[in-house]
Amino acid sequence: MSLIVIAIGGNAILNPERGNPKEQQEKIDETCSEIAQIVRQGNDVVLTHGNGPQVGNILAMQEECGFVHPQSLDIIGAQTQGMLGYLLQQSLKNMLSEIGINKEVVTVLTRVVVDASCCSFENPTKPIGLYYPQERAKIMMANGMKMVHDNKGYRRVVPSPIPLKIVEESAIMELFSRGVLVIAAGGGGIPVVEKNGSLVGVEAVIDKDLTGSMLASDIGADIFLILTDVENAALNYGTKNQVDLHEITVKQGERYIKEGHFGKGSMEPKMLAAVKFVRSGGKTAIISSLDKALEALAGKAGTRVIS
Repeated sequence: MSLIVIAIGGNAILNPERGNPKEQQEKIDETCSEIAQIVRQGNDVVLTHGNGPQVGNILAMQEECGFVHPQSLDIIGAQTQGMLGYLLQQSLKNMLSEIGINKEVVTVLTRVVVDASCCSFENPTKPIGLYYPQERAKIMMANGMKMVHDNKGYRRVVPSPIPLKIVEESAIMELFSRGVLVIAAGGGGIPVVEKNGSLVGVEAVIDKDLTGSMLASDIGADIFLILTDVENAALNYGTKNQVDLHEITVKQGERYIKEGHFGKGSMEPKMLAAVKFVRSGGKTAIISSLDKALEALAGKAGTRVIS
């Protein structure tokens, strides 16, 4: 059997525009049911997850409420790690118990060291949170917030530096070696930088797929499974010429990325993470949808990236 790192997309478990807590729980239960079956097959699993919509919701509440002092993004990252970790941990433990598997599930609040010299700190480009009309956006920008505009409105942008090291890696490895199913590095990890021998939180978010790829490589995973809201990566996505990708090599993936086939804020980081994992010695990376996890592992769904 295999050691599998599974990365669940934040947008896949909560629609950023229409989602609500009930829908989020239903999506989590569906996903955990699939993961429980993966464990039942004899595989070892380490789980990570995104947090984009959840961070956006907290930011929106802070921006709309004048009575609460706003928290920085590293603290919001920790909040969402705890919230989603709890929901996943509880659901997954229940699902495992239902099929007769007595396995501990533990969430590790995970910090990730990022590159303090990354250009994204000077020129942030990662959009997060809600869309705002022009008049509101002008007020926010006058208060120092950086924003970008597209056909939906104005949206805040923040730094998204490159992940360098998972601080709690040894703790994750220790728990895993004892048979614990670990949930770690949620939302890409809590961003910290090294400063005068100490770790200091920074105002940023980390790409969860890049951190997931690093986690998978560091623990020697055989498979890196990225679960999102579409079944396949595709060329010419959303057009009449769309071509779903089923199995590609690292070189093909790199070429498609360079040619700009994947969305910058959606599929491209997933493909980059998949390619990076296989380039680093991993056997297979797979991109598929939440409800196709078992089929994807069996080679019947999803996009597989191989060497």
